[in-house]
Amino acid sequence: MSKHTHGGITHTHNHDDEPQAHSHTHAHTKAVLNRISRAIGHMNAVRGMIEPGRDCSEVLIQLAAVRSAINRTCEVILKDHLEHCIVDAINTGDMEALEKLKRAVELLMK
Repeated sequence: MSKHTHGGITHTHNHDDEPQAHSHTHAHTKAVLNRISRAIGHMNAVRGMIEPGRDCSEVLIQLAAVRSAINRTCEVILKDHLEHCIVDAINTGDMEALEKLKRAVELLMK
């Protein structure tokens, strides 16, 4: 396990062979949780629109808001991951973390 600081944020990385290769305090946890709550709110609004048969255009606009909220959440998490986890992975030669990032980005791009 290694502990280090990036930009005043202390991270503890666990380099065991566990499925969760490391853990740390995310710099933007509150922002991510707020964005997830916003996406959930938009999804609930979509459900509330579909049940009574609201106009398809209005539903599509709400779905666009959901997609935007999810995309922005991904951006915040990815930025944090690059700035902290991947920097640490490069410094420690953790090629598995880089491969996991590659796979995650591939899935995000689909």
